[in-house]
Amino acid sequence: MNRLARTARRLPRLLLSLTLIALTVGCLAYLAPGLFGYDRYVITGGSMSGTFEKGSVVFEEQVPVADLQVGDVITYLPPADSGVGTLVTHRIISIKPDKTGTLVLRTQGDANPDPDPWKFSLTGTTQPVVRHSVPYVGSLLIALADPQIRRLAVGLPATLIALIALRDLIRGIRGQQQERRVARVQHPLVPAPAAQPA
Repeated sequence: MNRLARTARRLPRLLLSLTLIALTVGCLAYLAPGLFGYDRYVITGGSMSGTFEKGSVVFEEQVPVADLQVGDVITYLPPADSGVGTLVTHRIISIKPDKTGTLVLRTQGDANPDPDPWKFSLTGTTQPVVRHSVPYVGSLLIALADPQIRRLAVGLPATLIALIALRDLIRGIRGQQQERRVARVQHPLVPAPAAQPA
């Protein structure tokens, strides 16, 4: 068998191995920051373009609300009456206490010309603040949010594994049949001698 044929036979297994390694490394890279106390968020919009592009993953550290400063980038859920029902990652542009001493914050996306139209207070004692970001990695996660792409991402490797297993099974069966044929040729059955009359 020539070298090209051997390489072609090994290619599906090699591709599968590389895919599994890439998935494992990706999962570890995504989960590892959580072990060090970081929250992960995927930037899904363009309001922070120039700082964090759509598809970036930001890693945020929990800090006490009292330690927040103007200029910090935080991820939070806007007030219920804002009409925004998803998390927002924007920069704090003002922090002022109200009459009761509660801190009231105002934010703005770096790419937005105007501040967000709401003011809000944080109810918890800590708040995630962006410390690091990795561009584009979240694009894969955004794509996987689509059920059809998710089915393809899971189904394609599963189908490839099943086909390789089926191929190996067929080769095993053919190999056993070949061994039986060779054994019959090398050791043909000799008919038993006829019984002698008494």
